Amino acid sequence: MDYIVSARKYRPSTFASVVGQKSVTQTLKNAVKEKRIAHSYLFCGPRGVGKTTCSRIFAKTINCTNLTADYEPCNECDSCRSFNENRSLNIHELDAASNNSVDDIREVTESVQFPPQIGRYSVYIIDEVHMLSQAAFNAFLKTLEEPPSYAVFILATTEKHKILPTIISRCQVFDFKRITVPDVVDHLKYVASSEQISVEDDALEVIGQKADGAMRDALSIFDQIVAFAGKEVTYKKVVENLNILDYDVFFAAVENICAHDYIKSLLQFDDVLRRGFDALNFLSGLSHHLRNLLVAQAPESVALLDVGQKTAERYVEQARSLPAQTILGLIEILSNSESGYRIARDKRQHVEFALLKACMFGDEKKKS
Repeated sequence: MDYIVSARKYRPSTFASVVGQKSVTQTLKNAVKEKRIAHSYLFCGPRGVGKTTCSRIFAKTINCTNLTADYEPCNECDSCRSFNENRSLNIHELDAASNNSVDDIREVTESVQFPPQIGRYSVYIIDEVHMLSQAAFNAFLKTLEEPPSYAVFILATTEKHKILPTIISRCQVFDFKRITVPDVVDHLKYVASSEQISVEDDALEVIGQKADGAMRDALSIFDQIVAFAGKEVTYKKVVENLNILDYDVFFAAVENICAHDYIKSLLQFDDVLRRGFDALNFLSGLSHHLRNLLVAQAPESVALLDVGQKTAERYVEQARSLPAQTILGLIEILSNSESGYRIARDKRQHVEFALLKACMFGDEKKKS
């Protein structure tokens, strides 16, 4: 059998299997339950968070002839089977990134005039709708405002601000959120278990951070790591393959600053550069680490850490050794260094001075 990437193989087929978008999926299920199907929807949010997936599930659900007790598609009726086998005539998809002209939209508006042969609704999913030209938007307005009773439009976009207000006002707007690291980790555990792959929790946390809230990206990274590491995915192999500065680097950097050990700080920075990392990435990563330490100062705000439980515990432990005022001072030093980095002639020396100042700042706070 041909290899199928995880993002496709484990693509949700029901609302219940969608990760991290409960408010959206519950609202759509309630609409199906109450038979309050609007004629146009606008799904907005970052890439890889489930906009197109939810569009397809909703399209399948409203045409299903044998809904489950929980108002999910049955995946067994003729309509569901034809959808799952990519042969449904009720669901039409248009990629506006490459089909954004007036003629492309006219084809859609003309096809709307024909009612579905099987099922109740003809669903038109227009992905990256913000890429439509101004003329195409204008040609679409009338149909979007007064479509036939059997037509449902689902527009998806990553750039809501580029959509005309006249389009937005004609749609029910759903804002999709970034997938949290814990949700990404849980889903990757399920995928790994299904594929009989052994994984370390810390390794999945790194993948979740790297994915930056996009489940599709997380699954693509996971496939890449498995191709590199095989059936044993460890934290060390993930960091090695992705070539990223891991948590250990920044925890150690703060330890050196707390110890006022500028020699170790300079040697660690030298090691970072020798491993091929950019000095600015180190600066920004250390600033973000200090931000997390500030958040970890109070039990009530620990939930703001977008990391796994073990890493959060490390933040809480290290935060105990630094007063909030000291952390703020260090953040200010690093922020000023980031601001001046681009105009600095000697980039390395510029960052080294910031590290020296950070170590001295810690020493001054200790003496006072």
